Amino acid sequence: MTASADRPRDAQEPEHGAEPRRPGTVAGPPRPGIPWWSVLVGVIGGVVLLAVAELLSLAFSSSSAPFVAVGGGFIDIIPPWVKDLAIGLFGTWDKIVLFASMVAVYIVLTALNGALGARRPRTAAVVLAGLGVFATIIVLTRAQNTVLDAVPTLLGTLVAVPTLIVLLRAVRAPSAPLDADEGWSRRRSLVGVGAVGVLAVIIAAGARGVNATREVARRAAEFTLPTPRTRAEEIPGDAQVEVEGMPPYVTPNEDFYRIDTALAVPRVDPTTWELRIHGLVDRELTMTFEELLAEPMIEKHVTLTCVSNSVGGDLAGNATWLGVPVRTLLERVGVKGGADMVLSRSTDGFTASTPLEALTDDRDSLIAVGMNGEPLPQEHGYPVRMVVPGLYGYVSATKWLTELTVTRFADDTAYWTTRGWSERGPIKIASRVDVPRSFDELAPDENGTVMLGGTAWAQQRGIATVEVRIDDGDWREAALGAAVTDDTWVQWSLAWQDATPGDHTVSVRATDGEGEQQTEERAKPVPNGASGWHTIDFSVE
Repeated sequence: MTASADRPRDAQEPEHGAEPRRPGTVAGPPRPGIPWWSVLVGVIGGVVLLAVAELLSLAFSSSSAPFVAVGGGFIDIIPPWVKDLAIGLFGTWDKIVLFASMVAVYIVLTALNGALGARRPRTAAVVLAGLGVFATIIVLTRAQNTVLDAVPTLLGTLVAVPTLIVLLRAVRAPSAPLDADEGWSRRRSLVGVGAVGVLAVIIAAGARGVNATREVARRAAEFTLPTPRTRAEEIPGDAQVEVEGMPPYVTPNEDFYRIDTALAVPRVDPTTWELRIHGLVDRELTMTFEELLAEPMIEKHVTLTCVSNSVGGDLAGNATWLGVPVRTLLERVGVKGGADMVLSRSTDGFTASTPLEALTDDRDSLIAVGMNGEPLPQEHGYPVRMVVPGLYGYVSATKWLTELTVTRFADDTAYWTTRGWSERGPIKIASRVDVPRSFDELAPDENGTVMLGGTAWAQQRGIATVEVRIDDGDWREAALGAAVTDDTWVQWSLAWQDATPGDHTVSVRATDGEGEQQTEERAKPVPNGASGWHTIDFSVE
């Protein structure tokens, strides 16, 4: 026996490339590292579930997609203040932010599941199956879905679970000795094949999604908007004030704000669409889209405003709408005594409680099919939506309309009124500064004049005056652009002569056509709309 063989194990020379141990230490089991390949496989398995389900969901309702269903369920259960905070922070990007957050959470969950699968692949498979079952249950709770709408998520789960098991087995250490390079090459190849397969399904789903969107657009183009019985008022040229940077008087369809509860835009086939009017009526009425288009229609300019709009916010838009007056159809069905509300329902289950008088008085509340001379865009309610002047959208502007129930406030509640918002929602006086934007730097013209501009609205009452205050100076009356109707906004401008260089603030307030002045008192959007004067900081060169 050699001398080295007589030495204790701890005293032996370390193997080549190994870190030497300190004398007196005892060798322990190797510390397990993070199983990165298993983590990647976990994410791939989760993406397979989603990709297959999303692809198949294109043959069903838009809310049959698991992410859409789960996101919609999340929106329904979170406290109203969370929704208000999201809209206040992100505006019309709120849905994108929610989807991005859901993707991040899902990736983390599936990655952790992959790490679990490095040691317990069967348990990881059960967890992934549980995620699929959970999503399926949520899909079945969505208003527009039937049992068949669970098929995409179930099939996605059935494909994803065996995929996860196969890939986890591929990346686990082999039981028999293998050349290290050969073993890892095999595992990487298998995982690579899985990743390519997932990518192929995602691309196919994306292509199908584009085709589905194009199909809706094609169907919209198949019908010609009816000629209105009454044309909208002509918009004079001076309705648009001449201040550089002002928004257009009529908001283009692609720029019109969108706030609703639908994470994915519902796909509504106009050939099968129907509107049902029932409840406290003498006779129920069901109309097809073709029958609705045959009704006498009118065209109106109406400014819509979201109740979530903060002071000075941009959740307001002005458009030219084409549709059937709601009062025409309500007269036809015969409203019974005691009714004071109409509950409108969307294909995705959203409801709005509109005071009956707002649909039967002389204002032009519409069941609209056209927007700015075109069929309704899909994201703005195609094929049919409601437009009610003077009320915030949450109690009136139901998109993808399918049902009107004549009822009472005492008997029925709507989506937002069960979440802390007031049940009626008349629009408050509002004004904002559009030019300059916050922290802009303006350059005076050769005469030392700086042009300021903005917008004001008070639907059903109109705007009589707009006043502007610079710094702590006196209020100055602004010049108003031409008013088209009391239901549309007006633009204002102010020439600030001898503008002084430096930092400044500008505030604005409006007075409506009935003599009521916009209040300075600040109020949050909940429960019936924000209030207060819009004030911004800017500077002059």
